[in-house]
Amino acid sequence: MIEVNREGEVWVYAEQQAGTLRDVVLELCCKARELADRLGVSAGAVLVGAKLDGLPEQLIAHGIDHVYVTADERLGHYQTGSYAEVICHNIQKHKPQIVLYGATPLGRDLAPRVASAMRAGMTADCTDLDIKDVTEPRSKETHSNLLLQIRPAFGGNIIATIVNYDMWPQMATVREGVIAMHDPDPKRKGRVISETVPLDDTLFALKLIEEHIEPRSINLKGARVIVAGGAGVGSKANFRLIHELAGAIGGAVGASRAAVDGGYIGKEHQIGQTGTTVRPALYIAAGISGAVQHRAGMEESAKIIAINNDPESPIFSVSHYGIVGDLNQVIPMMVKTLKERGVAE
Repeated sequence: MIEVNREGEVWVYAEQQAGTLRDVVLELCCKARELADRLGVSAGAVLVGAKLDGLPEQLIAHGIDHVYVTADERLGHYQTGSYAEVICHNIQKHKPQIVLYGATPLGRDLAPRVASAMRAGMTADCTDLDIKDVTEPRSKETHSNLLLQIRPAFGGNIIATIVNYDMWPQMATVREGVIAMHDPDPKRKGRVISETVPLDDTLFALKLIEEHIEPRSINLKGARVIVAGGAGVGSKANFRLIHELAGAIGGAVGASRAAVDGGYIGKEHQIGQTGTTVRPALYIAAGISGAVQHRAGMEESAKIIAINNDPESPIFSVSHYGIVGDLNQVIPMMVKTLKERGVAE
């Protein structure tokens, strides 16, 4: 554990693969910029790997002031021990007050190792971050400008806010897509700081022989149009209606947690607090009641159309257009009209 340093920077671990930054890293850079401005400190990023050309400039363009770079051929492929050693070295030297990681498979592996080595607190799978003064319940002592780490708990049924009074740096992993990414500013200026970290050969006990990367079967985050089905669809067989409408309109297929839990479709299609957060140009919600957990993952869509046979359904509170009716009748009519219009045009 390092001492509490209220002048410390807000950091992002800049996860990259084969010289490409993860989208969640650039999202976190935007959030780090916001948090750093509120705290009156600089924003930093730790970049580790072998071939890193052009990456510091991307980080700076997205709001980072200082990029701490450790480049070593042995770091070309991720290994927990060596990467954790680099992060810990930088934390001990520069003493940031906040360190953020993407809640990716790599981030979920690396962040706990670093937190344990630094004897610091860490919150996993956050969906939001904020800065606020907090009064400790037992001592009644007020701590200024603490990081609020907000995440779903109990299977997504409640939202928990977690604070870290004194086991610093304050650390969190953050889900991809929950933070809006701003446009980069290529004119931004920042410093690239080379950090040489002594790395013992024992940290490289594993040798990578082959690498196989499974491509994503669906990219909900990048889809401009999404058609999502919920428990109201009724069955896995009936979910074909959602696929048909998505196909007719050129959209991706999404689902609520209830539909995934019901076995109607795979978890990779799940949208909401326990799934993917999306902001498409058009979101069609069919048979989705609109529980707060689902709305949190789609309510920032530019246009929302809801189809539900219950006029009191919460989904209508966030929709721009609502259709009260049986989706088994409404969707075939929509598909027919879209296809006819496509033929006519």
